[in-house]
Amino acid sequence: MMRKKPLTGVAVNHTLSLIVASGFCMGSSDNIQAAETNSYAKQPFSAYSSQTDDALLGSSKYEKPVWNLHDTLGLPKWLSLSVNQRTRYESLSGSFTPRGTGGDQQIALQTDVWLAAKFGKFSAGTEFLDARALLADSGSKTLSNSHVDTADFIQGYVSWADQNVLYSGLGAEVKVGRQTLDFGSRRLVARNTFRNTINSFTGLNMRFLSYDKWQFNGFVTMPVIRYPQGVDTPDLINNDGNMDREDTHTLFSGGFLELPNLVWGVNTEAYLYHLDESDSNTNPTRNRRYITPGMRFYIKPAKAKFDFQAEAMGQFGTVRATTNATDKRNIEHKAWSNHFDMGYTFDVPWSPRLALEYDYASGNNSNNPNLDQRFDPLYGVRRVDFGPTGIYGAFSRSNINTPGYRINAAPRSDVQLSFAHKFLWLASSTDCWGGANCSSTSTSTTLWDTTGRSGSYAGQQLDLSARWDVNSSLNLESGWAHLFKGEFAKKAPSAPNGQDIDYFYVQSQLRF
Repeated sequence: MMRKKPLTGVAVNHTLSLIVASGFCMGSSDNIQAAETNSYAKQPFSAYSSQTDDALLGSSKYEKPVWNLHDTLGLPKWLSLSVNQRTRYESLSGSFTPRGTGGDQQIALQTDVWLAAKFGKFSAGTEFLDARALLADSGSKTLSNSHVDTADFIQGYVSWADQNVLYSGLGAEVKVGRQTLDFGSRRLVARNTFRNTINSFTGLNMRFLSYDKWQFNGFVTMPVIRYPQGVDTPDLINNDGNMDREDTHTLFSGGFLELPNLVWGVNTEAYLYHLDESDSNTNPTRNRRYITPGMRFYIKPAKAKFDFQAEAMGQFGTVRATTNATDKRNIEHKAWSNHFDMGYTFDVPWSPRLALEYDYASGNNSNNPNLDQRFDPLYGVRRVDFGPTGIYGAFSRSNINTPGYRINAAPRSDVQLSFAHKFLWLASSTDCWGGANCSSTSTSTTLWDTTGRSGSYAGQQLDLSARWDVNSSLNLESGWAHLFKGEFAKKAPSAPNGQDIDYFYVQSQLRF
């Protein structure tokens, strides 16, 4: 269906699924990218993104909260006010960190307040976030600013949007200031939803679209550094607040193109990200300077039909071996990652979908110290592909080789079930297990065997979750993950005991 002018009303709701849809809704809290509600899975709401309308496409893809401040306070139409509160209890038994003992627990509290005003084509918005971690202690080796970011602003911007620029039939939006970013599959750039804190950036984001044909985002930003930094510091344990600040020594920019239904019902995305990072007095870095091109092709799930998703990501440039200020030697960086899944949704009660999945992300080879091959997932999320994060987060998109399968089902329209089984190998047995930023000079939180004698098999993971959408203001969710440790997890230098790992969480989320 081709249109020569902007869409409104019902037409916008239909077009929303074509233009914005950029992923698969798998029924977990960290996968909100699909704009279309599929019959087998209903996407959960989340702070901010579930409480605002699209400036170019009109009505929100989420149902209006049954309890909402706007109506209760009788606010004018041009003013928006909403609050989202999430409470999650997490429990972890066993450890996969060096010399780790026992388990851990945490109550993650996230309170989000959103306020916006709109005047014609102009609008201004601000978002306040308070993220806290209770019950945390200094021995966990997991507490960081991914859990704690108290009393700070993650958004504060002004924007201009026109659904029909100069009567051309093209829509345009320009946003300036501190903001969150969320593109495509969300594997490289995303607004976090499961994690307790949220990435934000300060700069310029421009968006253009031709209705039913294409959409393009171009941005130039500085990442916002969350404070306090470190792991298990007194400030983090006490939930002390320090104002977040832009990293003026780092530039993150890029472009993202979406082409819905390009051919044979296949949706296409192409993107290019550029990261230019330098040290500052308060933020030592590895001086990552590289570009990350990528493409994704996918067909959305539907009853009695096959679907698929294929994404390839490359990475090229330079990086330094450590964050030490005396380390001045740049190393060539060449890395890559890919994701593939193929599924089928059965036209039977519960609409179960069975999918086979595969993820790969390159790792370093200790025999070549002049080449860095560890893939860096930038500012992406990992909940959908690799299981829960929080105080668990055993795997990220770095140095992994993970086949597996997934089953989703919906016993009722308001209940979603998900089960995933992953087999986990390291892409390189001589590189670390734990993330893109581990280095040979800092192995307190990651396992590493530079000799490769511990093998590459880390184990297998079961991931089960269930969500009940009580109504449009409240949902409840619970999940369990079990890691059967493999040879590497048991034998790597400084590895903890061979006890398997259990992670459990239960959470409530209220928006009004």
